Amino acid sequence: MLYFTSNRDLFEIKELANVVRRFATNQLTDDHYRRIDFEKMAELGLPGMSVSEQHAGLGSSSLEISAAIFELAREQLGPAIYLSVHLMVSKLIERWSNTTLTAPLLTELAQAKKLGAYCLTEAHSGSDAAALRTRAEKSGDTWVLNGEKIYISSGGVADIYLVFARTSEDKTKGISAFLIPKETTGLSFGLPEKKMGCRGSTLSSVVFENCTIPDSSLVGEVGQGYKIALSGLNGGRVSIAAAACGLASKSIELARKHLLERKQFDQPLANFQGLQFMLAEMYMKLRASVLLTREAAIELDQGGSDNTPASIAKCFATDSAMQITTDGVQLLGGAGYIEEYQVERLMRDAKMLQIVEGTNQIQRMLIARALLQ
Repeated sequence: MLYFTSNRDLFEIKELANVVRRFATNQLTDDHYRRIDFEKMAELGLPGMSVSEQHAGLGSSSLEISAAIFELAREQLGPAIYLSVHLMVSKLIERWSNTTLTAPLLTELAQAKKLGAYCLTEAHSGSDAAALRTRAEKSGDTWVLNGEKIYISSGGVADIYLVFARTSEDKTKGISAFLIPKETTGLSFGLPEKKMGCRGSTLSSVVFENCTIPDSSLVGEVGQGYKIALSGLNGGRVSIAAAACGLASKSIELARKHLLERKQFDQPLANFQGLQFMLAEMYMKLRASVLLTREAAIELDQGGSDNTPASIAKCFATDSAMQITTDGVQLLGGAGYIEEYQVERLMRDAKMLQIVEGTNQIQRMLIARALLQ
């Protein structure tokens, strides 16, 4: 087994990983979204990992969260994704909001009574978050939102939406953040998208049509939205890297098992050097990905301001997962193309991870920019 461990808290993180792996194996048996899976996570405290203990959370480190996401993704990527987004939203609410007002909400998020969603992406603003067009206009002691978000994880099934909208024409200082409950009048959702993979996490558009919310819905101050949005990205990228490692780990496990059991020419496939080399390459990429993800998680835990480790981990781990899962399909031969053997799902799931939380092309740009400053 591969764990996201360092010399610090080694035993505790191993125990956490073991517990989450048992839970994932027994509970995450369907590759479609099921609310019960999220609610069952509360028995382990997973939905509250990013929330402090004063709000019924665990106050877990990024390293611990990475270990949990790794283990969930090994079994099913969907729950790992919506939990990752939920944890990011919860952390941003606690960090930036008036906790006197949001304390009950934070407790509900930590206890899986409510699921959180992050609404940033639009048709004309993906990686360029400052280009968003959804508007929020002040009207007395309320705000009125109009616009549309797309590709929103947990769209339509989440209970609370952290929404970023334009409140002035300034490119970055003209964006503010709002908390909007699902039942709010003027808030609606598109049909769930039919995706290549990651079917255990819903994805849909979120539409605002004269959506009116009280002034208390504002998170942070007016104009802080862009800063709030960016402050959550490193944690999200580390979680995506951890999920990629989980997929890759499962693919290697299945490929190894097949090579040992399947025989050709009166001997196990594991005896063929060409296949041994493929498996070795897969494992080397996984180990490197784990180390990079661990480094990025520790950087977050130590409060470092360097964004580069998170970008490197996200980019390398997800590219590696795509290659590892593709090779996993190849090593299983004809069986690799059949749903029953799981590896084709892992390959389809891995593709998404190269795109979300900033495409890997964007990550390379950020890494290069940091080097050339």
